[in-house]
Amino acid sequence: MATVHVNPTRMELTRLKKKLVTALRGHKLLKDKRDELMRRFLDLVRENKALREKVEQGIAVANRNFVLARSVMSDEILNVALMTPKQEVTLELETQNVMSVEIPKYHYKTRTSDANDIYSYGYAFTSGDLDSAVKSLSDLLPDMLRLAECEKACQLLAAEIEKTRRRVNALEHVMIPEMQDNIRYITMKLDENERSTQIRLMKVKDMMLEQAHHYKEKLG
Repeated sequence: MATVHVNPTRMELTRLKKKLVTALRGHKLLKDKRDELMRRFLDLVRENKALREKVEQGIAVANRNFVLARSVMSDEILNVALMTPKQEVTLELETQNVMSVEIPKYHYKTRTSDANDIYSYGYAFTSGDLDSAVKSLSDLLPDMLRLAECEKACQLLAAEIEKTRRRVNALEHVMIPEMQDNIRYITMKLDENERSTQIRLMKVKDMMLEQAHHYKEKLG
């Protein structure tokens, strides 16, 4: 039975059938989109996990080297050595469209390509452990940026997956069943009307035949 009031007319039936075809097509497209988003999301989650472990391990190594450097250097010398950075990094942001989701992509450039420009101090009064710590952090920069991309992409994809899932459920469990019920209701009402019309026509025909028979009997 229809869940909402509809006019049981052939025009309304035609409109609902067209609307149902569109809804079914949209439901399939949204399910395909949801499945593809889930595939991309799971790939990114796996990459994110591997990158996070790598970055955390690299940061732990850098921190250990900083601790070793601090144990053999005074705080004043260490602070002066790291006071003024020598290298400069420029970060550029662009977006990539993934299934209607704008995913950030980071690109960075350093002021110079010389690997030694990461050291903002001389080597005479500093520890080799400090060099290792700075080098570790410099090597981690690409992975840290990629990790930031993955984490942001996972957040955006998760939100889009939830939105798409709600739309799929609304179509699958509310809109499509409601339209199918309305179509059945209108079809049933039209069939009832057609049967009633046929019965009335048959009764009218019988009455006309009966009147014609009586008229013949009077004439005869």
